[in-house]
Amino acid sequence: MTLSALKSSNFRTYVLGAIFSLLAIWMQRVTIGWVAWDMTGSSSFVGLVALVQFAPSIVLSPLFGVWVDRLDVKRAMFVVQLVNCLVMFAFYLVYIAGALNQNFMIGLTAISGIALAANHPMRMSLTPRLVPREMVASVVTITAINFNLARTLGPAIGGVLIGSIGVSYALLIQAILFLPFLFALSLLEVRPSRIAHSEPEPFFQSLRNGFVHAVHNNIICRAMVIGGTLAVVGRGTLEILPPLADGVFNWGPEGLGALMTAAGLGAVTSGFFKAVLPPQRRGHIPPFTIGAVVLGLALVTALGSVATRSHAITIVAVISFIMTLSGISMQTAIQMELEDDMRGRVMSLWAVVVAGGSAIGAWMLGMFADNLGYRESLHWAGIIAVTGLIIYLLVYRRQIRR
Repeated sequence: MTLSALKSSNFRTYVLGAIFSLLAIWMQRVTIGWVAWDMTGSSSFVGLVALVQFAPSIVLSPLFGVWVDRLDVKRAMFVVQLVNCLVMFAFYLVYIAGALNQNFMIGLTAISGIALAANHPMRMSLTPRLVPREMVASVVTITAINFNLARTLGPAIGGVLIGSIGVSYALLIQAILFLPFLFALSLLEVRPSRIAHSEPEPFFQSLRNGFVHAVHNNIICRAMVIGGTLAVVGRGTLEILPPLADGVFNWGPEGLGALMTAAGLGAVTSGFFKAVLPPQRRGHIPPFTIGAVVLGLALVTALGSVATRSHAITIVAVISFIMTLSGISMQTAIQMELEDDMRGRVMSLWAVVVAGGSAIGAWMLGMFADNLGYRESLHWAGIIAVTGLIIYLLVYRRQIRR
């Protein structure tokens, strides 16, 4: 199994601390998604909230990526997690005061989105620098497993808390869960980058160099195109599950928690499945991963036609399995191409592709769901995405042969 990074006590400290903040993030997503739906009954507003949370990654992640390559990444990560903690306390205070409306929700979610835009390049720059270089592929797999364990438990816990003790206490617990990670961050030792003691190049030149490196590297560019397609349609679909849970099937918050838990189980299973596969080679995207992406997009169409709760849960779990397997493979391929002083800039572009694609997909699917119907929107989104990706792969293959 590619779990060798767990031999590092430094990395184990990170993993144990990160699980608490990840639980908080996933509980937050199901809680805020439910509040947005309960407040308005609008699929488009649920999609808008998801867009506001992830859209800052589209614009700001590359800028944060440049700073990550220049700053003390551990200290910067501490500040970002502290902001996440304070935002959740603010959500709690505004909610118990009875003042949480659409404007407050959008505002607080936007702040959370900015912190998320910084968190992505920081996390993906920090974790490979906690272990020897030969363990980078293991780090990507383990952090994905950690992330998806939280993804499995967080929505279930969030749904149960909303139904049993109410939204206010759910928000308070989410804020408290950030504290153990803040303590763990203070204990880490981070490997310095090659430019730690050198004069940094001009900001926008540094930004441009990261973009050029990603575009001109064949593996990085292809991984981002494939990952971006799956993010827009596959991840976008999983961001607008509240209308499926309550608007289509009338399941309530517990049903939403069940769907998101199924997504988490699929993702966790995928992480362990990836761990038992042979180690991924540098300069290589496994062909079965690309085939899995096409299947995952086709299943979005199937989800639009589902008739029963059990079928919906199964399809959501399989889509999540495929997204996670593909995401780990793509991110591993990218990380293995990078030096430490380039990770922040290039991985921030990956954050734009994944988080930004999810935001755009959720927003567009939410709008189409309100105007065309939820089922019809998923049906056509899956068909269009599969067709587009197959055309890209055929064109790419022809160019390589030439």
